[in-house]
Amino acid sequence: MTARAGQAGRIGLTEDVRDLILSDPDAVLDDAEVMRALIAANDRAMGENIVDLRGVALRRLEGQLGRLEDTHRGVIAAAYENLAGTNIVHRAVLQLLEPLTFEAFLSGLTTRIAPTLRVDTLRLVLESQQGGTAALQRLGDVICVVEPGFVEAWLTAGRKGPVRPVVLRQTLPVSDRVHGAMAAHVRSEAGLRLDLGPGRLPGLLVLGAEDPHQFRPAQGTDLLAHFAAVFERVMRRWLA
Repeated sequence: MTARAGQAGRIGLTEDVRDLILSDPDAVLDDAEVMRALIAANDRAMGENIVDLRGVALRRLEGQLGRLEDTHRGVIAAAYENLAGTNIVHRAVLQLLEPLTFEAFLSGLTTRIAPTLRVDTLRLVLESQQGGTAALQRLGDVICVVEPGFVEAWLTAGRKGPVRPVVLRQTLPVSDRVHGAMAAHVRSEAGLRLDLGPGRLPGLLVLGAEDPHQFRPAQGTDLLAHFAAVFERVMRRWLA
């Protein structure tokens, strides 16, 4: 394979390379590194006093394409994450509907629902005028009995404003009572307000995680709100 001498002593393309490019020019256009090298060579040939607007436009389009590809990957990753979250909540909802007794329903919160939701703690907080009765105490550590007004105070953390049905945050000192024996290990939490029906005090379902970033205020709450809606309807059936 021989090379042809070009202007100023440069080595030109060989016949084989030239024929290959002419037979399939799209191969050159599809190679980003080759195109960048050609544009740079064109800029050098034109000199420093000439602005190649086509080269500027190509570089700008290349940057925009890179940003679009990054956005595309981010959207796909978010979609997969949302789909995975939806599947997890759907499995947890089905598990809520399976128990045939209230005791089995409550014990399943820690043995089945918590692992499915990938949380380290899960406790049901119930307000009561009489405090923790013997009947509630027999139901195990999954239930935390509190005084009236505790649920709203916990959700708002003492701040004025509307009470959100789902609260995501890093753990506050007021939550030590809620998380019980695991309080020292929980670093982030999700609180789901429960409407237990007319004439009943509100309840709260608290999910805790050792990962401080598992629950963050900026996260979406639609799936957890759906889970809370199913949970409170199941609770109303048992309480009735």
